[in-house]
Amino acid sequence: MQGRIIIITGSPGTGKTTTSAIIARESNMEKSVHMHTDDFYHYLSKGAIPPYLPESNEQNLIVIEAFIESAKRYARAGYDVIVDGIIGPWFLEPWQKIVHEGYEVHYIILKASKEKTIQRAITRSKLDRETNIELVEVMWEQFDNLGIYEKNVIDTTNYSIIDTVSAIKDKILNKVAILH
Repeated sequence: MQGRIIIITGSPGTGKTTTSAIIARESNMEKSVHMHTDDFYHYLSKGAIPPYLPESNEQNLIVIEAFIESAKRYARAGYDVIVDGIIGPWFLEPWQKIVHEGYEVHYIILKASKEKTIQRAITRSKLDRETNIELVEVMWEQFDNLGIYEKNVIDTTNYSIIDTVSAIKDKILNKVAILH
């Protein structure tokens, strides 16, 4: 049986990594894997461009393509693939292509208020406070107006981790956030 690919995304500070790890551990499938997109950026050894800069688009596409191939391989082997990373609608085209190849892909966006997102992100970032706040604000804005993807959103502002995990499981079970 082929596994699913479940993308859990949003700006930094929305709970992606914490909830993704729980969703992977509590998967109702026999096997699961928690894949963190940032790991694939860390594989770049020379000539890496920070992924949030406009000139990184070509590099980011290559990283996403490598990531997708790995996710597809796990799914073909029957794994529930939990993808944890910043994958905005601007990076969905490669994921939509694999839907047409027969993969079940869920796209779940975690959002919180700008204040809550910044508060969460600054307490754990390796970047200096000013750089981190600026980056989080930019990312928050990119996920603020999602148009057709608003149905894929879970607002985590006042949610506990347990509430967020429950809401994610509900979206997966009911196939509310599935890509077409």
